[in-house]
Amino acid sequence: MSLRDRLYNVYWKARDMIVPEFEYSQHVYEAVLKQHVQEDTRWLDLGCGHTLLPFWRSRGEEELTTRCRSLTGLDFDLPSLKAHQRLRRKVRGDIGKLPFPDGAFDLVTMNMVVEHLDDPGRQFGEVRRVLAPKGLFIFHTPNLFGYGALLSMLVPEFIKAPLVALVEDREEHDIFPTHYRANREKTIRALAGQQGFTVAEFKLSVTDAIFKTLPPLFVPELVWIKLLMTRSLRSLRTNIIAVLQKIG
Repeated sequence: MSLRDRLYNVYWKARDMIVPEFEYSQHVYEAVLKQHVQEDTRWLDLGCGHTLLPFWRSRGEEELTTRCRSLTGLDFDLPSLKAHQRLRRKVRGDIGKLPFPDGAFDLVTMNMVVEHLDDPGRQFGEVRRVLAPKGLFIFHTPNLFGYGALLSMLVPEFIKAPLVALVEDREEHDIFPTHYRANREKTIRALAGQQGFTVAEFKLSVTDAIFKTLPPLFVPELVWIKLLMTRSLRSLRTNIIAVLQKIG
């Protein structure tokens, strides 16, 4: 067992002790998808990367992707797109100029992508265009007021990629610039109204500790996560899961 794996085991035991009620935002996002993906769903995942869900949720991903009528993934990063194993159709393209006809999909999703959007008004508008009437736009993204997003904005871009690669065990080529232009509830609700959506559901959730491989830091971080799960600190939770419905 590697040192990193041993540290993860220590972290998971500490998390179970300090935050036994912990519910990871990726699990919440997956549960929302399961409510809405049906046998006749034409599904488009934007910024699809190389998976729809984290690799450790491959079973849940398989269940979802085999349930729908069709599944298309779009990403500008070609290596990620080529590595994706679940997609029935892969398209390289720009979220701001989607290469699909009007009303082509019943469901559009983005998992940890909205924070990277540089022009969310235009990009939300494109999502609406390709959705069928009453179609759904479901996304999972960091909350601007969460401590993870605040830390991210404080870190200079030139050291962000190596730092994230170290802390989160991710490849540097899989780390992209963030803008956080649609990452608070007020902004999302305003954008939804401007682009022809209603907000059908809005959840604030928590993600796992950032410093899970650094024992001196993850203990106070877990205490903070526990506090975030209280009603009084709801607005400071780290992650957003939103369900927008196309009007008309």
